[in-house]
Amino acid sequence: MRPGAPPPAPAGSGPAPADAAWVTVDSPLPMETLREFCRDVERLYRINPCLEIAAWRPIADDTFRAAWRNTSNQQDVALDLRIERESVDAFEVAYSQGLKRCTRFALAPAAAGSRLTITDDYSSVPEEERARRVAEVDRSLAAWGWALHAYLRRERRWGRNAVYRWYMRRIWLPMKPGARRITTLLVLVTAAEFLIVLFVGLIWWIEHR
Repeated sequence: MRPGAPPPAPAGSGPAPADAAWVTVDSPLPMETLREFCRDVERLYRINPCLEIAAWRPIADDTFRAAWRNTSNQQDVALDLRIERESVDAFEVAYSQGLKRCTRFALAPAAAGSRLTITDDYSSVPEEERARRVAEVDRSLAAWGWALHAYLRRERRWGRNAVYRWYMRRIWLPMKPGARRITTLLVLVTAAEFLIVLFVGLIWWIEHR
């Protein structure tokens, strides 16, 4: 995962925005699998560990009404999102309000699989206004990149398992990020307790053979 200045814009989409932030996520998935994965835009946003999504519902084709709390800047957001598809490997999510105009997603092949670049574009707001509203800047991009990288690695390893797919879609994704962390901790503690009990039982069995 690599943050930095905006990458070149996709062919035919105009110059790259002057005021933007971006992150590139290396994926072990082949291009076709990553394309299919990225068709579910709600899932992409729910993977962001800084978004506590309270609502996400369709209101028209490729248009959604969403509400969330962004813990990276402590902003409560309620807006409409419109997906605009440039090609099979490039699309953007335009926002009805807020400092950020849109978020672009660009897919590309890579030596070890594929690559996803996410760009937050703030260029439609005048510079003076951006300076006044700096508290609204979304600071979750790096954390989102790391979370996507980890999720895609798990998807490569476990994605064909029906139980894993059911758990991730029905249990893990609807959870708030804080609840996911607590659940992971509880699972680890429970597994450790089970291993301890198993170890004690093994010692008892050896001593009473």
